[in-house]
Amino acid sequence: MTITETPTREEILRRVAKAEPVIRENIAWSEENRRLHEATVEAMAEAGIFRMRVPKRYGGYECDGATLVEVGTALGRIDGSAAWVAMVNWIPTYLVCMFPDEVQDEVFSTPDVRVCGTNAPKGTMVPVEGGYLLNGRWPFVSGAHHAHWMEAAAVILRDGAEPEPVMTMVPMSDMELVDDWHTTGLRGSGSITTVATDVFLPAERVIPLGAALGPDTLSATNRNIPIYSTPATLVAAVSGAGMLAGMAKAAWDSFFERLPDRKIIYTDYPSQAEAPLTHLRVGSAAHKIDQAVFHARRIAEVVDHKAFSGEAWTVEERVRVRADQGEAARLAREVADIFQMASGGTSVYNDVPIQRIVRDLTSAALHGLVVPDVNTELYGRVLCGLEPNTLYL
Repeated sequence: MTITETPTREEILRRVAKAEPVIRENIAWSEENRRLHEATVEAMAEAGIFRMRVPKRYGGYECDGATLVEVGTALGRIDGSAAWVAMVNWIPTYLVCMFPDEVQDEVFSTPDVRVCGTNAPKGTMVPVEGGYLLNGRWPFVSGAHHAHWMEAAAVILRDGAEPEPVMTMVPMSDMELVDDWHTTGLRGSGSITTVATDVFLPAERVIPLGAALGPDTLSATNRNIPIYSTPATLVAAVSGAGMLAGMAKAAWDSFFERLPDRKIIYTDYPSQAEAPLTHLRVGSAAHKIDQAVFHARRIAEVVDHKAFSGEAWTVEERVRVRADQGEAARLAREVADIFQMASGGTSVYNDVPIQRIVRDLTSAALHGLVVPDVNTELYGRVLCGLEPNTLYL
């Protein structure tokens, strides 16, 4: 058992600020090579990013939702791809904590362990002596290049029985990596496809999907730790909402960095900063950033309240969390669009950050759990007295 002094939220944010020059220096490399630079991953590890959802008994921090949102915001303001990989690490790391303690002992024995994964059941399993054989192909596995373990959803196939959805923990050394991440946005996230071919998994590394997502932890120890009581879909929301607000702030930074030297071509304005159009755009963007931050922090507030009070979730509260994340994504995209249009024709060059931020936010908003309209419809449906049309709550 390794229990170290847990850093405060402010200390983690200070570490992120210290890592910022390294992360920024390697953004172009990550874009070109379609995965994070090793130096970026090392800087994130030194900042403690990969320990934030690890239990304290393994040297982790057991960070609350508010810390995830603030750190996600800080990372998103630096690099959307790095923030995305952090988010995707926090979620499966949390899911490791739903497994029996002996599985956690194995996974968390690696300092700064990195866990990637997906909840899409793209694999099949058949029982064999002592466990199961896993086969499958999982796309969109962000951070797979640098991960030690992968949580992979699958179904167990038994003769004469219904398929049984499960969650598994697989060493990355047993997975094949497919270099297929050729995309317009979040290019540095390395969200490639992983493949399992007749991979043997001992029985203890396979748990019911409901136990993982519920959550209904099979860990005798974690059952008494408040942060491990949040449903997985809501863990995903609190892990990603800050990143969206951070990328909106990155769009702001990109615009204001270039503003002092800019004019508005084909007009008489000697300075873009003096144009009423600029004032309208900046004022509108500022409001939208504030709103995106509000939605992200409201997610953290309710997630933390429920975790530490033990109060049960209502369906309306669950769908509102999803709606808040979708709204944060919509607002962040609108901020990026405003500043892209305000940045002029030269902003299409690769070395001007706003074009990358727009691409990254567009890609983030396309995630199935983030799409703004889908989440808003779900929220409105429940407010109108209907049952939700999804199990992902």
